[in-house]
Amino acid sequence: MNSQGRALIREIREEFKRNAGEKYRESAQRFFKEQVKVHGLETAAVRKIAKERFKVLKERSKTEVFALCEELWRSGYLEEAAIACQWSYALRKRYEPADFALFERWVERYVGNWAACDTLCNHTVGAFLQTFPEYLPQLGRWARSSNRWMRRAAAVSLIVPAKGGDFLSTVFQIADILLTDQDDMVRKGYGWMLKAASREHQREVFDYVMAHKAKMPRTALRYAIEKMPKELKAQAMRK
Repeated sequence: MNSQGRALIREIREEFKRNAGEKYRESAQRFFKEQVKVHGLETAAVRKIAKERFKVLKERSKTEVFALCEELWRSGYLEEAAIACQWSYALRKRYEPADFALFERWVERYVGNWAACDTLCNHTVGAFLQTFPEYLPQLGRWARSSNRWMRRAAAVSLIVPAKGGDFLSTVFQIADILLTDQDDMVRKGYGWMLKAASREHQREVFDYVMAHKAKMPRTALRYAIEKMPKELKAQAMRK
């Protein structure tokens, strides 16, 4: 990272310190079971800072921007991860196949809570997969990982594409792998993925749930059928 990049990161962190609030810092922890590092800013304020600071990066190379993202991820702070996610997603029109390895490393090395996982994977990874669907099979490897966040990432990376009706066969493949996962965060993740897919493929998702409900944890099942009509919900929930 060059001196300009280091200066930009320093300015962002100083802005965080100026705007941080103890009240929000304390309340943020309630959303997580694991301990998280937060500066203490509301999401809207973080997004505004990310947008303003990105103006000076628009003409920089993707390599430079991703290096800044890496530095933000490395800090472990939730707000800095959010900026890294916003910046990496802003470059989605410049993605190349080689970027997948970098995004995978971010999930594996830095993601430690559901917020960081979902923000990165819903947008950056999801957009990458829509551009390069040949990488969809890699999600199966993520779903078999010993890392709970990699497993959740396998599911939540498909949520935005699934809302548009894309990649249904992959959605079911990932659900098959994660079906009896013991981790609550993973169960919620793949249940959410199925719910997203049900927007355009309600009958197919309902049939999948009915075929697997004997093994599917109730948490995942409830998420999957959340947007379905009452009569289908009742049928799915019936033991």
